[in-house]
Amino acid sequence: MTSAPLHFHDRIEKSLHNPVLQAALDRNAERRIAGRNQRFGEMAAAEAVRDRGRAIRIETISRLDHYLEQFTANIERNGGHVHWAADAAEARQIILGLVRAAAPERPAVVAKSKSMVSEEIHLNPALEEAGVQVVETDLGEFIVQLRGETPSHIITPAVHLTRDDVSALFHERFGMAPTRDVEQMTAVARRELRQVYFRADVGITGVNFGVAETGTVAIVTNEGNADLTKDVPRVHIALMGLERLVPTLTDLELMLRLLPRSATAQKASSYVSLVNGPRRPGEPDGAEEFHLVLVDNGRSAALGSELAEALLCIRCGACLNVCPVFREIGGHGYGAVYSGPIGSVVSPALFGAAFNELANASTLCGACRDICPVRIDIPAMLLAVRARHVQAGQPPAWLAWGLKAWAMGLQAPALYHAAQWAAGLGSPLLAREGYIRRLPPPLDAWTGRRDFPVFARETFRQRWQKRRQPTDGGH
Repeated sequence: MTSAPLHFHDRIEKSLHNPVLQAALDRNAERRIAGRNQRFGEMAAAEAVRDRGRAIRIETISRLDHYLEQFTANIERNGGHVHWAADAAEARQIILGLVRAAAPERPAVVAKSKSMVSEEIHLNPALEEAGVQVVETDLGEFIVQLRGETPSHIITPAVHLTRDDVSALFHERFGMAPTRDVEQMTAVARRELRQVYFRADVGITGVNFGVAETGTVAIVTNEGNADLTKDVPRVHIALMGLERLVPTLTDLELMLRLLPRSATAQKASSYVSLVNGPRRPGEPDGAEEFHLVLVDNGRSAALGSELAEALLCIRCGACLNVCPVFREIGGHGYGAVYSGPIGSVVSPALFGAAFNELANASTLCGACRDICPVRIDIPAMLLAVRARHVQAGQPPAWLAWGLKAWAMGLQAPALYHAAQWAAGLGSPLLAREGYIRRLPPPLDAWTGRRDFPVFARETFRQRWQKRRQPTDGGH
């Protein structure tokens, strides 16, 4: 069960006072944004491709029941098995049952490639508690797993770490001599992980897209680890959110142009694997059993709601890179599986009101909407979540009462003008060089981060009326 994020402001303070994290987030964002813009600039009719991508996702979500029925029927026709999980607990139970069946007489070994849905349902702790050895095979996921952490970015799980952090970790765990050479560290990880594939009873992967017309599962990586994860163990379990469908292979091709450009600034990902079921007679590669676990976990409830558009997301992470708030606090600052702008709407949509507060960590600048490959209107949904937050009575008492007082002032012009006059008269007394540097609680939440400009002695309306008054005797 997903728990509510605790001490949001404490996590933010910790992130803001971590210079290593700040530098790492800036480097990642600058590199990703520049690369993304270059790749889209090189693509013919890029804006039309984005429009088509949005249309495909809207069509899929609007007829999700139809495409799910078609998709699962084709999976089973291809020899695979489909399992429906209403929530995280049921998904964990199904997967644990499949893992135990794959190794009934001993503790099972699971090789696992990157999957945000597995993070969402807290799969690894559940398997480990049952005695299963689970090893993440994506390099970034492998690193954060060894550190006992969760991913800090949808695409770049270890973005918050430096080379020195990884070197110290590998020295402690594997006896590697301290180094800043990325190739040496990668070679150590490859050596350790290669043993896992051949010991694993089960391979668990995520799914980037499912193709309804063929029952195909598409898995996109840059390391090739997903191929070994799905092909070497006897059993392959693919874990997928209900919404990650496209109607046709032609639609998949278009999505595979949008995803890598947005996620990793590549024209194409290094590996795109299409799984059409278990290994057939005569085929050299592939698992003997293929199981697809379709996870709802709040998605059906989000359909038709004001946050339904969040289900269009293709998990590229571009909005995280461009978000000025994410670039300061990082993924762990949100205390949620899905962070950044999209996480601030996906989390409330899927997991409920406990995550409404995340929408306040936004400037509403609109950069997330501009960069999204399928043009999701994230700012509009952030405002909807903020409205939910207020309606549910979740804001601090001082803010709730302040908003009520503000509303009263707006409804009483005389009171509003009196407040303007008092602010214009009094605020300069607190100022230095035209700005108020420090205010008492709770207003110190503003001045702790920025200076507050003094109120003008004259309102805009007063200045405007003066400008309109004749200055030459009426002539």
